[in-house]
Amino acid sequence: MNTVSLDEYDKKIVELLQEDSSISNIDLSKKIGLAPSSCLLRVKNLKEQKILKQFTVIVDEKQLGFEITCFAKVYIRPLNRENCQAFIEEAKKIPEIVECYTITGDASFLLKIVAKSFEYYRDFVFDKLLNAPYVTNIDTSIVVSSEKESTTIPLE
Repeated sequence: MNTVSLDEYDKKIVELLQEDSSISNIDLSKKIGLAPSSCLLRVKNLKEQKILKQFTVIVDEKQLGFEITCFAKVYIRPLNRENCQAFIEEAKKIPEIVECYTITGDASFLLKIVAKSFEYYRDFVFDKLLNAPYVTNIDTSIVVSSEKESTTIPLE
């Protein structure tokens, strides 16, 4: 995989957009010292190069009643490409699964899951996760507190 080299202007654009993706092009251009048209062109190029994947909002899940965050290792058996793909397709349909990673080691997947309560999570496991294709075991860790959360990728 080829990595892209960013000049100082592009790095500053990416840094500022990671801090606040809703910043206006005018404000962005002022902060980096480029004309608005040049800044807009650079943002467009960063999107085309797929460095900027999407502009989004980060929601505080607790404000919406999701008190529990868990990480669950999911074990698939028999482990093969078709069974993993079937699980991935099912996981994409379940809104409580906010992140899904294929991992190495004894488990097949690592999921980040939000739940409204412990009871909600218990029902989620029995009603949804264990009904997903080829799931044989789930190993859950409940988050007690979050010490760092970031979507910012370092540029140096």
